[in-house]
Amino acid sequence: MSTIRVVRGVGDAATKMASYDAALADANVHNYNLVPVSSVIPADATVEEVGTAPDLGPAGERLTVVEARATTGGVGSVSAALGWATGPGPGLFYEAAGEDPAAVRRSVVVGLASGRDLREWEFVDEQVTVTTADADGEGYTTAVTLAVYGDSEPIL
Repeated sequence: MSTIRVVRGVGDAATKMASYDAALADANVHNYNLVPVSSVIPADATVEEVGTAPDLGPAGERLTVVEARATTGGVGSVSAALGWATGPGPGLFYEAAGEDPAAVRRSVVVGLASGRDLREWEFVDEQVTVTTADADGEGYTTAVTLAVYGDSEPIL
């Protein structure tokens, strides 16, 4: 299996969807059809936080992701967090979103602990990354944090 890359982005625009697209562009995954999956990391995968995705293949292809996403049209901030727990076997991702970065981080940590308790796997490493965007109330603001599984694949 290839690397699972953790990427992040923020975006501002006149509509919710356009701000989401701008946040995906900031993470360099805006030209793919994102296919969300739950939260299991295959045993032979490695997770690497890269910030911005490299070229992952031709535009329009399918890209498998675990996604945290938060959008606001008001003044303040939004945060999207993704955490992962790994070991010698399979691992887990947990995601959360909201307005308070500390509360969002806590939610991911609690989720990971619950997920570990449900499994008899060995976990030796845990990381959490939080993407926060400040909003001025003009239009919409989105923050995203995504785990991108490998490269893109043809959708047709």
